[in-house]
Amino acid sequence: MNKIKAVALEISKKSVTLRNIIRETVNLLKKIKYKINTIGQKVEDKTIIFCCFNGKSYSCSPKAIYEYMSNNKTYEDYKFVWSFKNPEKYKELENNNNTIVIKHNSKTYQKYLAKAKYWIFNYKIPDYIYPKKNQVFVQCWHGTPLKRLGCDLIHFDNVLNTMKGMKKRYKIEASKFTYFLSPSKFASEKFISAWNLKEIGKENIIIEEGYPRNDFLFNFTEEDKQKIKQKLGIEKDERKIILYAPTYRSNQHQTGVGYVYKEEVDFERLQKEIGQDYIILFRPHYFIANVFDFEKYKGFVYNVSDIDDINELYIITDLLITDYSSVFFDFANLKRPMIFYMYDLAHYRDESNRILH
Repeated sequence: MNKIKAVALEISKKSVTLRNIIRETVNLLKKIKYKINTIGQKVEDKTIIFCCFNGKSYSCSPKAIYEYMSNNKTYEDYKFVWSFKNPEKYKELENNNNTIVIKHNSKTYQKYLAKAKYWIFNYKIPDYIYPKKNQVFVQCWHGTPLKRLGCDLIHFDNVLNTMKGMKKRYKIEASKFTYFLSPSKFASEKFISAWNLKEIGKENIIIEEGYPRNDFLFNFTEEDKQKIKQKLGIEKDERKIILYAPTYRSNQHQTGVGYVYKEEVDFERLQKEIGQDYIILFRPHYFIANVFDFEKYKGFVYNVSDIDDINELYIITDLLITDYSSVFFDFANLKRPMIFYMYDLAHYRDESNRILH
């Protein structure tokens, strides 16, 4: 089966027409399966389903909205459903009797999608899944669009997707939204443009009231800081903390090799120069984290790629180093220093055309 998939993948890379036929066929079959799995499921007005990054984490604005609602008596008779790829990791959420943890993309997940009155997501959902007319899909999104998205892209370096096909999928996604959260006027303008909301008469679905996740950055306690330091094993370390959070780069993937990491930061020199006074929390893309040699810098560079909620890292950080990642918009709320290390600015801006001008 894997060989068949590999052959089909190689053929589809070479033929746009065949690729579209395969994609549409697979999408149709999944849509039919979804319809079958959700037959007879009526919408429950007090059921809410939450999901972050396609089930990868418990974080971002869905987490903030859930924790607010689960601690508010107004919603004490509501049912909260969380979808995760690794549900066993988050079973403690079920200590709240109103909360259910389920397997992402499972049959149970599809049934709850059909039943939940409210969908609280921060990422795109598959083309074949549509909310019913009496369901409410709240798109929280997960960043501020410093980089081009969707219909604003003028360059798209993905061999399996054409620009036209990608923009079509963004328009399909836009048709599903009931509301779209925005942190600013700038972000609102870019969201409307990226999902072409004006063309489909949905520019008024934007709720420009800030990201719920940022409330934590104003309300955290010393106890919160100690908990995350204990989780990282640095609670007794008195050195200051640098968070290095670069954005993901598609050119870090090599065909036949996989994901690689070219060290543009001289961690060895940094360790010699500032190791006595600082430690570095390195948050690369999780693919890159798998190939970076953290053991080489043990006690100085810590792998924090598996920390679900980056807010936990912000509150213990003294200095942020980033580049084009939108993390700086959130971190700015703490009014702490930041360094922008943009060693490939010309390429990122001019060749990949990722940054909005």
